[in-house]
Amino acid sequence: MNSSLSLSRFLPYRLSITSNAISQRIAVEYRAQFDLKVPEWRVMAVLGDVGPLTQRQLVGATFMDKVAVNRACKVLVENNHVRRHPNTLDGRSHLLELTPEGRAIHAQVMPLALKMEQEIMNCLTAKEQREFSRTLDKLFAQVRDIDPED
Repeated sequence: MNSSLSLSRFLPYRLSITSNAISQRIAVEYRAQFDLKVPEWRVMAVLGDVGPLTQRQLVGATFMDKVAVNRACKVLVENNHVRRHPNTLDGRSHLLELTPEGRAIHAQVMPLALKMEQEIMNCLTAKEQREFSRTLDKLFAQVRDIDPED
């Protein structure tokens, strides 16, 4: 990589700041209504999408670090949005799942998030949106498949 390359053109930086800006913009909506921070909503969104998971599985599903997931889960449990119960497949871990209150919040936030996503994506044509989605899928698959031992 050319060391004189501007950070503003460096793909990881551009993806990160764009992702953070979009997440923060959407977060304004659910923070005001439900007092949720981005990590808390990410945990709730994943649990709402796939069902009960362990904290370790949540780390993998959210790509957040263990500490952030742990903090988010702690707050969500304290606020009765998520409950813990023993993992019958592994006595050392617990499964986390949305409570009825958490499911109700999820059901209200998802339409807000999807509406905001559409507002953001409106700057792209339908074809560009499909191409962008395919491109992100390809980049994610490439990163996931790169062996860090190489």
